[in-house]
Amino acid sequence: MNWWADFAWLIGVVITLLHLLGIAAALHAVLSVRTAQGTIAWMLSLVLLPELTLLPYLVFGRSRFEGYIAARRQENQQMLRAAHAQGWPLTSDSHAVEAGLPELAQLTGMHCRGGNQVRLLINGEDSFAAMLRSMRAARELIIVQFFIIRADSLGHSLQQTLLERAAAGVRVYLLFDGIGSHDLPSSYVETLRAGGVQTQAFKAQRGLINRFQLNFRNHRKILVVDGEVGFVGGHNVGVEYLGLKPPLAPWRDTHIEVRGPAVVDLQLCFSEDWYWAAQQLPELQLKPQQNSGSMHCQVIAGGPADRQETTQLMFLAAIHRARRRIWITSPYFVPDEAIGAALRLAVLRGVEVRLLLPSRPDHKVVYAASSLYAYKAVAAGIQVYRYGPGFLHQKVVLIDDELAAIGSANLDNRSLRLNFEVMLLTVDRDFATAVEQMLNDDFALSRQIGVDEGNQVGFLPRLWMRLALLFAPIL
Repeated sequence: MNWWADFAWLIGVVITLLHLLGIAAALHAVLSVRTAQGTIAWMLSLVLLPELTLLPYLVFGRSRFEGYIAARRQENQQMLRAAHAQGWPLTSDSHAVEAGLPELAQLTGMHCRGGNQVRLLINGEDSFAAMLRSMRAARELIIVQFFIIRADSLGHSLQQTLLERAAAGVRVYLLFDGIGSHDLPSSYVETLRAGGVQTQAFKAQRGLINRFQLNFRNHRKILVVDGEVGFVGGHNVGVEYLGLKPPLAPWRDTHIEVRGPAVVDLQLCFSEDWYWAAQQLPELQLKPQQNSGSMHCQVIAGGPADRQETTQLMFLAAIHRARRRIWITSPYFVPDEAIGAALRLAVLRGVEVRLLLPSRPDHKVVYAASSLYAYKAVAAGIQVYRYGPGFLHQKVVLIDDELAAIGSANLDNRSLRLNFEVMLLTVDRDFATAVEQMLNDDFALSRQIGVDEGNQVGFLPRLWMRLALLFAPIL
């Protein structure tokens, strides 16, 4: 029976080692997890059940992307020198700065700039027609960044366009997220590289320290052509974004086209991500541009390498600025306590607060948690609507009569703290009116959640919502 005693001794050693590692990880959680709720949850589970929670903590526990922070310092110094050498002004005039959200410029270094022109692109057909048309006309430079790229008919249209322009001597950079595009065939990437397209996957797991890190995603969608025209919004590359893939079709999404000085800030945002993925700077077009219009625009790029939660603070700053109206559309509504409280306070000071959410789930756990938050919002006086025709994926914020923001950020913890996101803030009455009309058309196709609807939910569905809520920090 000596073998049994040896086996039992070995098991005891392993369990002891796991508990010691669990205690060490719990101390790390106390020092690094950003929210008190998250700290308590990780600390207790790591101390009591390290056998079950140690590996998930290695994957999901970190909320700061330390490796990217170090890379950003190097990239910023080099890229800003390159921009300055091309004559790009690193600051903006005081009137333009105050027109946007100046407190966010302190975090991002990207000020509100005048002289822009922005065009609203509603749904995939208009968005991809405009993007592909711009790429096919490129003379010097194309930078493309998406969270998801699929090797379907739309993905192959993108691939063919990039290969054609690379063959014509255009510098082409393509960046996609390694997790979001996990099913992209290697042959798709190899074909692009063989054709002269500089192609990289953004992966958080680079290096020994980040080996198990799957929690950080690059959710940005950026396209810039010749340093003159840029695109940001909610679309990824796949036929579902054209509304061609049941059961979520028709797909409701929004992109925008921008010309003017803000396009340079979109390139600087891309350069940080490219530098992390490729370990070298992209060769961009950072020369000062002629004013393309009269609009003020501010690029707001946030992510887990920021000193503070930039995306969360953007939502908070916009909500606190509102005096008459806050309209927000998001496919995922799993807000943190700060944003939930800000929306409730807005209602109490007489602001009309509307949320437009999907009526169909693409992720069942997220939808369940979002539904519980939606019922709570209705009880607090917030008007919540469910979009009827298909899946709603757009990310739009409309504040009062002149401020609008469109981009990639959702109202959930993943976008607020764990994903790299980008939003384009516009300060212009005419554009805000166009956004208002677009959203009014969406509200006309939606159903408002009734005040008593949450009380009518049965026990099992409500239990499912509560269980889903436990996963809110990583949804």
